[in-house]
Amino acid sequence: MKGFLATTCIVTGALLAAGCATKKYVRNTTAPVQAKVDQVGEQTNRNSQSIEDTRTQVKQVDEKAQSGISAAQERASTADQHAATADQHAATADQHAGEAMNRAQQAAQSADQANRGLDGLRQVVSNIDDYKLQSSVAVPFKFNQYKLTPDGQQELDKLVDEVKPDKRFFIAVEGYTDNIGAKEYNEALSRRRADSVVQYLVAKHDIPIYRIHMVGLGEEKPVEEGKNRAARAKNRRVEVKVFSADQVTASLSGSQANGSASRFSGPDAATTNTTTTPGAANQNSTPGAPPQQ
Repeated sequence: MKGFLATTCIVTGALLAAGCATKKYVRNTTAPVQAKVDQVGEQTNRNSQSIEDTRTQVKQVDEKAQSGISAAQERASTADQHAATADQHAATADQHAGEAMNRAQQAAQSADQANRGLDGLRQVVSNIDDYKLQSSVAVPFKFNQYKLTPDGQQELDKLVDEVKPDKRFFIAVEGYTDNIGAKEYNEALSRRRADSVVQYLVAKHDIPIYRIHMVGLGEEKPVEEGKNRAARAKNRRVEVKVFSADQVTASLSGSQANGSASRFSGPDAATTNTTTTPGAANQNSTPGAPPQQ
C-alpha cells in the first residue's frame, strides 16, 4: 500500500512537473506569435486608416475633377453659344453687305442715268444761246378761274401746230392774274392757271413734260396798267412762249428777218382774247375769291 502511494505520488509529481513545463513551453511558443499577431493588427489598423485617407483624397480629387469637368462643359457651352451668335452676326452682316451692294448697284445705275441726263442737259445748255423766241400766245382766263376756255384751247392748238415740226424747242408757261385780291392768293391762282395749260399741252398734244417750264407770277408784269375792267381782263392770262433752236440757221441766213414769228411779242404789245363762254364763269371757281370790280 505504501509502495502504491509512493508510486502515485511520484507519478503525480511527474505529471505536475510535466504540466508546468508544458504551460511554460506554450507561453514561450505563443508569445512571439501573439506579438506578430498584434503587429499585424496594428499594421492592419494603420493600413485601414491609410486606405480611408486615400479614399478621402480620391473623393476630393474626384470632386475637383467633376467640378473642373462641369466648368469646362459650361465654358464649352458658352463658347458654342458665342460661336452661334457670331455665325448669326456674320450671316446678318453678309445679308447687309448684299443689300448694300444692291443699293450701291442701284445708285450706280441711277448715277449713270443722271449722268446721261446731265450730259444731255449740258448739251442743251451749251447751245442755250441758239434758242430764240419762235412764237407766243396769251391765253385768257375768266375772273377767279383757272380752267381753260374753248377759246384758250384753240389758241394752244394753233401754237402746237407751229411747234410740231421743230426738234429742239422748249415752252415757257407764265401764269398771271389781275390786281384784285391778296398777293399770295393771286400767286397761287396764277400757278393753277399755268398748270392747267401744262396739263392740256401734255395730255392733249403729248408735249414732253421736260420741254415745259412753268411759273406763276401773280399780278406781276401787267399787260396794261389800270384798274378798269378791260385792263384787268387783259392781265388775267397765261403767256405761252415757244423757244426753238431749229430756226437759228434760217434766221442767220435772213429767211426770218425779224428773228421770230410771234403773235405775242411782249406785255406792252399783248392782245388777248376776252371772249367769254356761256356758263364758264362758274366753272372751277376758287373759294374765297374777292368780288370782281
